[in-house]
Amino acid sequence: MTQRPLVAVLFGGRSSEHSVSCVTAAGVMNEIDPNAFRLLPIGITQEGKWRVVNDWKSFAFDRDNMPQVADNQTEVFVSPSRNGSLIERDAQGVFTDLGSPDIVFPLLHGKYGEDGAMQGLLTLLDAPFVGPGVFASAAGMDKHFTKMVLRAAGIPTAEWKTVTLTQYNADPNAAIDSLQELGLPAFVKPSRAGSSVGISKVSDTSGFKAALDDAFAHDTKVIVEPFIDGREIECAVLGSVNDAELKASSPGEITVSGDHEFYDFDAKYLDLDATTLTCPADVEPDVAEQVREIACQTFRAFDCSGLTRVDTFVRPNGEVLVNEINTSPGFTPSSGYPVMWQNSGLPYRDLIAELLTIAVEDHKRATTA
Repeated sequence: MTQRPLVAVLFGGRSSEHSVSCVTAAGVMNEIDPNAFRLLPIGITQEGKWRVVNDWKSFAFDRDNMPQVADNQTEVFVSPSRNGSLIERDAQGVFTDLGSPDIVFPLLHGKYGEDGAMQGLLTLLDAPFVGPGVFASAAGMDKHFTKMVLRAAGIPTAEWKTVTLTQYNADPNAAIDSLQELGLPAFVKPSRAGSSVGISKVSDTSGFKAALDDAFAHDTKVIVEPFIDGREIECAVLGSVNDAELKASSPGEITVSGDHEFYDFDAKYLDLDATTLTCPADVEPDVAEQVREIACQTFRAFDCSGLTRVDTFVRPNGEVLVNEINTSPGFTPSSGYPVMWQNSGLPYRDLIAELLTIAVEDHKRATTA
């Protein structure tokens, strides 16, 4: 009897999105078919230590007690050697061979997780893994380079300016003066952070300093964009860079109410009553098709594989601008990416199974090319 494939799920990590990753992973692991796969849940502490986590089912969003992977004096060691095993050391110093994963499902958000670092390690391991590779992950995580790739591919996106911490420290006033060319209001964002961490809306010039200070607390590079008068429409893309055809979901629309001026961290994860995802979005059929086409073009431009969520603005005149891509989107059952597929006829469990299949097939194609 053939042994069920071993799926190692990676979550937690060193970024500010540690807790989001934990909840995402719990949603996915709960739906991986135990009759088809063996599960190896590996959490990464905020200090970067790997360990097996067996109590992952308790992970949930709680404003006062956000989940985290705590150090319990055990550790999992990974070697960059090709097809290397994962080795666990328990609290007493006893080592156990956990085997070599047949598939890795990285559900890490933010720095050291979806920025190409983990994808590079998994590539060295020669392990099939879910999601885009090193380049797509790195470029998609960096909002400045996202803009550069979009512009080079001829995909419409909003104007922007980039400010580094070095530039800002050298002449803060000159940096702020240059940003005013974009007009107001404007959004100030860390270039390499997700989940709306460190993002501020600036309505007058006096607000730039506080917004930049907040953004620089999360990154050494910041981008600033003008306010776009448009509806926030998302689209989930599924497939492989090797496929002739990609699958694009029905677009979904994010609307935010209450005290939130935009789709910030609290609106995304904590104040769920303030956020609504409508899918299919109430847009004209030709606009929906344009969003789906641009989403697939973006997936191709970044050489993505597996999954990517493409976020757009649809302006009143019907113009579609790509806001950003997310190569490791939230994946709880209520997250945008799986909900859009659920509403497009692909259930959550089947979506996970398809992503695992794509990872294996992509790996075969890469090793036989």
